[in-house]
Amino acid sequence: MSHPLWSDEYWLLLMQLYQRKPAGVKPLYSRGMVELSLELHIPLHYLYEQMFSLRRAATPRLERLWAAYGDNPRRLSRDVKVLRGMAGFSNAAQFYDGVAMNESFERDFRPIPSCGQLMPMMLIIILDQYFRLTPATMVRNTPEITELSKLMGIKADTVVEVMETFQTFDPYLKRAAAGPSPLAGECRRVWQRYGNGNPEELSSLAAQLKAYFK
Repeated sequence: MSHPLWSDEYWLLLMQLYQRKPAGVKPLYSRGMVELSLELHIPLHYLYEQMFSLRRAATPRLERLWAAYGDNPRRLSRDVKVLRGMAGFSNAAQFYDGVAMNESFERDFRPIPSCGQLMPMMLIIILDQYFRLTPATMVRNTPEITELSKLMGIKADTVVEVMETFQTFDPYLKRAAAGPSPLAGECRRVWQRYGNGNPEELSSLAAQLKAYFK
């Protein structure tokens, strides 16, 4: 099934990403895949499926692309640069003018206002760890929190703050918020999406999202 914003010219972008070492299909939530998805305003899952088609050379067009660029990375890099420099490239952004970001798949990978580097996808990863700890261990010196903060490049105190915010939405704890927090709205949204769902599905998603930081 095609996507309305997809253009066959974008095969060059996917091929360049595919050939990035180590060459091959990239993890769904790897940084390169996410950045390309945001650039083109095309959902990750669609680009992921397209990358498998590229690997299989599933059409005569893709066979010709491999013949032209498979062993010629310089030519590929040059033509990708030309493509990105063309007037109108990635003007699909206009498609989203006036559309609230909370209705777009892109929101999970955009910084949360007034929260520094934090993105909603990071809250999802933290929520998965939240369910693996007890409130008493949701402190900066807990090894799991230290490791998670290093993985995502944020302070351990930030991870703790997110977990404390989740506690205010946890029906088993019913903790009162210490005060207004810029995290509250996004943490509530993430809790509503995943806090009462299947923990195995959350765990699987969080494991995939961690590929962004590797």
